Amino acid sequence: MLGNLFYALHVLGAVLWVGGMAFAVLVLRPALSVLEPPQRLALHDGALSRFFRIVWHAMPVALVTGWLLLFGWYGGFALAGWHIHVMHFTALIMAGVFVALFTGPWRAFRRAMDKGDRTAAAGAVDRIRQLVVMNLVLGLITVAVAAWGRFG
Repeated sequence: MLGNLFYALHVLGAVLWVGGMAFAVLVLRPALSVLEPPQRLALHDGALSRFFRIVWHAMPVALVTGWLLLFGWYGGFALAGWHIHVMHFTALIMAGVFVALFTGPWRAFRRAMDKGDRTAAAGAVDRIRQLVVMNLVLGLITVAVAAWGRFG
C-alpha cells in the first residue's frame, strides 16, 4: 500500500513538472505573441513565479519517491532495470538544470524587472526558455524511457 502511495506521488510530481514545461513551451509562449513586450514580461513574471513554486515541490517529491521506490521496491541500483538507471540520471540532470535556471537567469530576470530594465529582462527570459526547452526534452525522454522500460 505504501509503495502505491509513493508511486502515485512520483508520477504526480513528474506530471506536474514535465506537463508544466510542455504547457509553457508549446502553449503559453506562442500565445504571448499577441501581447506587447511589457505585458509579455509581466505575464512571464506571474506565470513563471507560480510554476517555479510548483516545481520546488514537485521536483523533490519526484526525486524522493523515486529513491524510496528504488530502494524499497526494486532493492537498490544493482537490481533495478536499465530504465530506472536512465530515469535517475536524467532526473538528476533535470534537477540541476532547474536549480541553475532558478539561481541564474530567473534571478537576473527578477532583478531586471525590479529595475525596469526590459531589455535585460527579455534576455533573461530567453535564457530561461532555452533551459526549460532543454529540461522538457529531457523530461519527455525520461517519460518515454519509463514507459518503455516498464513493459520492455
